[in-house]
Amino acid sequence: MTMRYRGGGHKRKYRIIDFKREKDGVPAVVKTIEYDPNRSARIALLFYADGEKRYIIAPNGLQVGATVMSGKDAVPEIGNALPLESIPVGTVVHNIELRPGQGAQLVRSAGNFAQLTSREGRYCVVKLPSGEIRKILCACKATVGSVGNSDHALESSGKAGRSRWLGRRPHNRGVVMNPHDHPMGGGEGRQSGGHPRSRKGLYAKGLKTRSPKKHSNKYIIERANKK
Repeated sequence: MTMRYRGGGHKRKYRIIDFKREKDGVPAVVKTIEYDPNRSARIALLFYADGEKRYIIAPNGLQVGATVMSGKDAVPEIGNALPLESIPVGTVVHNIELRPGQGAQLVRSAGNFAQLTSREGRYCVVKLPSGEIRKILCACKATVGSVGNSDHALESSGKAGRSRWLGRRPHNRGVVMNPHDHPMGGGEGRQSGGHPRSRKGLYAKGLKTRSPKKHSNKYIIERANKK
């Protein structure tokens, strides 16, 4: 066993998703919207005018037969990918790059969206789903709209077997283990376990793990909302 509580599960084929959207100025028609076992969102198959086919993450409201485009000259409509400098302030976006041309890294899971709130020189200020407000270079691309399949959060697995299909094995809590198995284990009867911590003894649930010297700290204007 290489990882606790993971294993088994149905075989998956990986769908290569176009996170870069670098085919600027070439219109594409949405042929299908499909299930992807590797992510919570649905994916859309695009047929480009030059004959190429690519998958993208399907935004909310994208219909089969719709036409999408990328590039700074594209219209800021659902499914179109534009540099942040070409998107109107206040627009809801997803699939945001952190470096120009690197490909989308932020806001890719089902139902998520970020909002472009303002511009400051070379940077655009974006409010992320976590509540964090940060600067991102205006040259970075983002896709207009929110990610589809927003009901994903409401799904119930229904039975233990469905978790097994997804490769998740039964997960037992540290507090029910013996002392040599976990720092929270042991005790007569039901003990609360003291401070929540990981199996290696590191504090969990609230301990800040982000490096104070991290390079990107200077781009964060406001931290994520505390629940």
